[in-house]
Amino acid sequence: MTLMNIDESESSVKESPFSKFKSKWKAKLTISGGLIYLGLLLLAFIILYPLYWMFISSFKSYDEIYNNVWSLPQVWHFENYTNAWSKGISSYFVNSLFVTITTIILVVLIGSMAAFVLSRYKTKWIDVALLFMIGGLMMNPQVALIPLFEILSWANLINTHWALILSYVAFRLPLTIILIRAFFLSVPKELEESAIIDGCSEIGIYLRIYLPLSIPILITAVVLTAYFAWNEFMFATVFIDSTDLKTIPSGLMSFRDALRTDWGVLLAGMVIATIPMIILLIVLQKYLVRGLSEGSVKG
Repeated sequence: MTLMNIDESESSVKESPFSKFKSKWKAKLTISGGLIYLGLLLLAFIILYPLYWMFISSFKSYDEIYNNVWSLPQVWHFENYTNAWSKGISSYFVNSLFVTITTIILVVLIGSMAAFVLSRYKTKWIDVALLFMIGGLMMNPQVALIPLFEILSWANLINTHWALILSYVAFRLPLTIILIRAFFLSVPKELEESAIIDGCSEIGIYLRIYLPLSIPILITAVVLTAYFAWNEFMFATVFIDSTDLKTIPSGLMSFRDALRTDWGVLLAGMVIATIPMIILLIVLQKYLVRGLSEGSVKG
């Protein structure tokens, strides 16, 4: 028995340095995890607090916004929202909805078809097309403003919704094609070969195999395109002059006055403008993360 006790004591002595190292490593992991959570909470506060302040201030009067910046409204002015809606937000909202939905449909349709071709075939022209896609990603919209204005003027599209739609489609297609193509490359070739044996055409393979399997990345493309088209300001301001055709970002500029801006009504209009994107991101959040992760498997 004494020999067994001696052996057990020796083994415990030998294991003690490892156990100390393990405990120190766990402590470091706990500290690093706490710092990460603290950083995430700080980042969430930085992102959410401006939204909170905008929402609270949209119920204040003009004087209260300046005199009681950080406090809750003493009197909740719900009429700010009705005034904003009657002053033009209703028409701006409908215009933005039309432009955004049309842009999403064209981007997803054209982008998925182009990605299908680029993922199925291997030629030098496919490589050239991919280089053009990468070049489109690096193109800054501000750089193309004047050439786009000249082209749209020549086509008599200035002061129409199609001036915005075509511009948005052109700038969202490169990223959409690259994302969807990366997802298409991960589709098993056995499915495609089985479909060909069963007599399925190219369009049938695209519609019956690739599109149903790529729902997450398509939803990701929808969210990214909707966010861009709904919030875009520069093209909407330069290409649209008519008040009846303005979208929300440029239309809100008409709420400002040279002498006195009713900030309560303006902030109410901004809240109305942010609600659709917030709802869209909340509803489709899991599909957005899943699509981005699965779409980055291959390139």
